[in-house]
Amino acid sequence: MTIDLFHKTGAFAENKDVARDIRLRDIIPALERHEEVVLDFKGVGASTQSFIHALISDLFRKYGNEVLDRVAFRACSDAVKSIIRIVVDYMQERMGIDADVPPES
Repeated sequence: MTIDLFHKTGAFAENKDVARDIRLRDIIPALERHEEVVLDFKGVGASTQSFIHALISDLFRKYGNEVLDRVAFRACSDAVKSIIRIVVDYMQERMGIDADVPPES
């Protein structure tokens, strides 16, 4: 499943409620169906850390670090990549995971 974030957020992804809705309505149901999820950031130039945290942090709690094998990040700007890395690193550190997996470009 590919989720086009630009059509849900616009060029600046900042609304935590939108992120939570995407996670609950789109990402988790797809993962429960054993589908891979592509988060397509094409057109999204920037994001807040709180948006990315609301979008993916609960996935680590629910599925562990293996979620990175099932969720891909596509067409990320450098700013968005940086924030995704921060959130992924934070969640891995919080969960005691040493592996650092950078998002795809």
